[in-house]
Amino acid sequence: MNLKFSILLVVSLFVTSCGGGKMLVGSDTANLSMSSKDIIKTHDEAQPNFSTIAARMHVQYESGKDRQSLTVSLRMEKDQKIWIKASILGITLAKLYITPESVSYYETITNTYFDGDFSLLSDWLGTDIDFEKAQGILLGQSIFNLDNKYKSDVIANKYRLQPKMQPHNFIHSLLVNPDNFKIASESLSQPTDNRMFTINYGDYQSIEGGYYPSEFKIIATQKKEKTIIVVNYKKIDYNVSIRFPFTIPNGYEEIQIN
Repeated sequence: MNLKFSILLVVSLFVTSCGGGKMLVGSDTANLSMSSKDIIKTHDEAQPNFSTIAARMHVQYESGKDRQSLTVSLRMEKDQKIWIKASILGITLAKLYITPESVSYYETITNTYFDGDFSLLSDWLGTDIDFEKAQGILLGQSIFNLDNKYKSDVIANKYRLQPKMQPHNFIHSLLVNPDNFKIASESLSQPTDNRMFTINYGDYQSIEGGYYPSEFKIIATQKKEKTIIVVNYKKIDYNVSIRFPFTIPNGYEEIQIN
């Protein structure tokens, strides 16, 4: 089974549910006169504030004829470390360890590993990724910096943000909820390469000054391949003492990135 989606994408917006931040006051109805600058500013302020996270999720994974139910553990030290483990019935399938300098990954089913720069994550997502962007994904914030090059409008009672001019063969769009200014959905597409990556949230809940999703769904397509991932949160612990055990087993074959 190819676990690159079940490891990276499955947690792509998970940590929005981690740590209380500044409570944002919005409205049930999107404000037609709100500027893109103010939407972006308020979205940035919705980023959660925490030191560490330890969490467990139930994940349903579907790709072609392959269907799995996974237990995924996530540990994170803000701005320093991201550690992810996927398992079935207590058996580890894969681990991923990210720091600002490097990415390490191994998969037990294929006996393969990667230990190097961010080219692995960039290859998975189809765009250049560094630690800051990877952490932004995990924090439920926009993957890209939102600035005055973005325009906004209102669609289906959501604020839609898009670049005023989309780069060649790379289309980015996101919808922001008017009540909590968290992402309702985000999509990246590369039409020429037949690639599409979309994340859709379920309802958010307010806990101790922060907004938290109860579930999210990921749909990733590449040419004729389609992966669907549904994540439900089971347990989240904040600001706890955690470890990041990671050792690539002997005898594994190195993954080559073209």
